[in-house]
Amino acid sequence: MRSLFGRNIELREGELLQKEADNRNYLDELKSNALLQNFYQEAGLNQNFGSKFMAHTGWEDPSCQLRGHFLGHYLSACAMRYHETGDEEILAKANHIVHELKRCQIENGGLWAASIPEKYFYWIARGKQVWAPHYNVHKTFMGLCDMYRYAKNEEALEIAKDFSKWFYDFTNGKTREEMDNILDFETGGMLEIWADLYEFTSDNMYLELIERYDRHRLFDKLLEGVDVLTNMHANTTIPEAIGAARVFEVTGIKRYKEIALKYWELAVDKRGSFVTGGQTCGEIWTPLKSMAERLGDKNQEHCTVYNMIRLADILFQWTGEARFLDYIEQNLYNGIMAQGYFRGGHANGQTAEYPEDGLITYFLPMSAGLRKGWGQKFSDFFCCHGTLVQANAAHNKYLYYQNDSEIAVGIYAASKATFKIGNKEVSIEQYRDTLSGSFHSSSTSSAEQAIDANTHIYPHQPDLRKENFKIKVDGEVTFTLSLRLPKWLKRKPTLTVNGEIVDIDALSKDGFVRLERRFKDGDEVSFCLPMDIYATLLEGSDNMYAFSYGPIALAGLSDAERTLHLKGHDISELLVHDNEREWGFWKETFKTRYQDTGIKFIPLKNIGYERYQVYFPVEE
Repeated sequence: MRSLFGRNIELREGELLQKEADNRNYLDELKSNALLQNFYQEAGLNQNFGSKFMAHTGWEDPSCQLRGHFLGHYLSACAMRYHETGDEEILAKANHIVHELKRCQIENGGLWAASIPEKYFYWIARGKQVWAPHYNVHKTFMGLCDMYRYAKNEEALEIAKDFSKWFYDFTNGKTREEMDNILDFETGGMLEIWADLYEFTSDNMYLELIERYDRHRLFDKLLEGVDVLTNMHANTTIPEAIGAARVFEVTGIKRYKEIALKYWELAVDKRGSFVTGGQTCGEIWTPLKSMAERLGDKNQEHCTVYNMIRLADILFQWTGEARFLDYIEQNLYNGIMAQGYFRGGHANGQTAEYPEDGLITYFLPMSAGLRKGWGQKFSDFFCCHGTLVQANAAHNKYLYYQNDSEIAVGIYAASKATFKIGNKEVSIEQYRDTLSGSFHSSSTSSAEQAIDANTHIYPHQPDLRKENFKIKVDGEVTFTLSLRLPKWLKRKPTLTVNGEIVDIDALSKDGFVRLERRFKDGDEVSFCLPMDIYATLLEGSDNMYAFSYGPIALAGLSDAERTLHLKGHDISELLVHDNEREWGFWKETFKTRYQDTGIKFIPLKNIGYERYQVYFPVEE
């Protein structure tokens, strides 16, 4: 399988598109000189007194050892945005920044292109504590490589090539022991960068750098089956696993493929996860199947969510296994969408106690009665600030995949995909029938209000997702449309082709309904996915449960831990729809029943500043 990420995939509507728009606006708000401030300072191009001209603070303050890390994320986000949409304005801004980085590199002597001094690396080589210089420069390399990969910026590649020569010289002659000591200082995705540059240039220097940056202390133990992750910093090693995967892809060395697969097995399959899909607390991996002791205020770091989604995407393309897409969906809804670009909303005349929006929350608290903490636009700039702009730059990355004449649908979202089957150009238009019978969006909207049968066919929340696919092709073409059977299904879905019901039992295999047929222009496929409430037991607990509605984790609004009581009922019966309809939309809000005091539940991704509870003790 290969992702169809690019301009041939058009994301059309919905929350994902809104988050892309918010992200694009934020990319525009950030000024180039402010983004470059630490690179200018390091290159002697910013002669000032103190930091009075420094527009960005937090981790971008010149006193921080990670200063300048954000710029690489920014370039990567601009490059992906351009690759998805052809946004020439954001490309021009990114191209200007790349050119300024070249100026800085020349001022630094022709090789060095970082926002921090070279001496940081000499310090870690002798064991002196420095805050992750490899992590920092990896971001710059990443932005440059993505500008070349997605935006064909040759100057970005030249900067990266010259910059990499410094690292070749720095590591030249070092023993394996000396290199391993250096790699213990969070190397980030440096291995991925050397793999990318080898793919771009075929220069054997990068094969040598790959060998030098192969972290044997981690990888060898991982291959031996040792649990090298529990209680270790999570986002130190996820980029290393991604790097190993990329090395396999560009060299074919099977050891690196095995490293990536073993990493996933240990990080996810053996470890388990929270209901959101995340697995960390305080930036470290939780013990195997033991999340119960780790509910706190620092669960699910956003960076780990984004990077594990990246790894899942790679592994799906290798294996075609639906479980990796399930993982992406779960973390997309309950991580990326829950931790970035919050938007509230109140009707006319209402006021909110808290702000109506939020930018990025570093962590997603799981302990009862806590709330999200939102970072600011021009300060903070913690690590997750960077993965925020990358994660929301191009949400069409995980929508469609192709393997010869098979098209697999990854994430269900309103979109259009255009691809080739043989010499035929085919397009699929995907849209969700809301089953609401109305397009009325607010008290001020003036949308057409034609009579629609759905208004009486579905008088109440239908608990269905009806995904429609319209085929467009000149004439006819044979291919397989593979529709993912999400892991959250409790009831059997239904499939129709041009209104005729198709028995899916014979078509269901390995987590997909595989519809192979000779499609003609105008064919329509409808896939109805039942949505239900289900309860998930917290790993390591015998009575702590979280609730989901389909793929969407729910949160109860509560300022302290509350206990739910079954009173003879099944746990899935404790929640019922609450205020199910608003204008032309079915809502995904719930309330408890059979309790002495009720609790309102809303999607965790829609929580802004409220205090909430995800896991509830459940007693008879």
